[in-house]
Amino acid sequence: MDTNSKLTLNLKVWRQKNGSAKGKLADYKLTDVSTHMSFLEMLDVLNEQLIKQGEDPVEFDNDCREGICGMCSLVINGVAHGQESSTATCQLHMRKFNDGDTITIEPWRSKAFPVIKDLVVDRTAFDQIISAGGYTSCRVGSAADANSLLIPKDMAEKAMDAAACIGCGACVAACPNGSASLFVAAKIAQFSYLPQGKAERKKRVLNMVGKMDDLGFGDCSNHGECEAACPKEISITHIAIMRKEYVKAAFS
Repeated sequence: MDTNSKLTLNLKVWRQKNGSAKGKLADYKLTDVSTHMSFLEMLDVLNEQLIKQGEDPVEFDNDCREGICGMCSLVINGVAHGQESSTATCQLHMRKFNDGDTITIEPWRSKAFPVIKDLVVDRTAFDQIISAGGYTSCRVGSAADANSLLIPKDMAEKAMDAAACIGCGACVAACPNGSASLFVAAKIAQFSYLPQGKAERKKRVLNMVGKMDDLGFGDCSNHGECEAACPKEISITHIAIMRKEYVKAAFS
């Protein structure tokens, strides 16, 4: 495709006034969409068009637009964040689409992520899980010298891989059971690899897994859809670490 070309797109966008209202897909047509635009910039253009027509703009979440914050939570053509692997919605560009394409845009679908309006969902359930994990209760003092605490390179790399999770919720949206296991596992695993996380590991895993269950997330059945949809390529091997940590905490 010519990278300077313009697209005409047929959009099917989920519209819902609030969590209690009945939602539906609304049809819109956009012309002269630059292939240089990001997906969110395309939605900005749609909203400018709707405002000029006297209609309500489409509500959608976004913040950094750099694939860091995890706010751009959209299901695009049935796939969380769209078909481009390892890519958040804000990093998806219109050159990945063809002229005349029909694009269906929906919010995350999960009991634990109720719709607030249109494409915006309430993801405070993730915040509650993080809060349940608590903070370290030991006095850490000032920052230690970087070389004073020896951590094996492979352990440090595994912890960094888990810490790459941006909490976007794509794993929940992609999972047929609506499980948050990949998110919770990443947050638990990043501490389990490091000596700083050992002191309160039992309380952390029991509280976080318990809160995940209380909030109504589904169970993990190893479909692997979460890993496939994750824009940061978080591995499902972290779920095995979480389960190991949980069993050790529950029976000790």
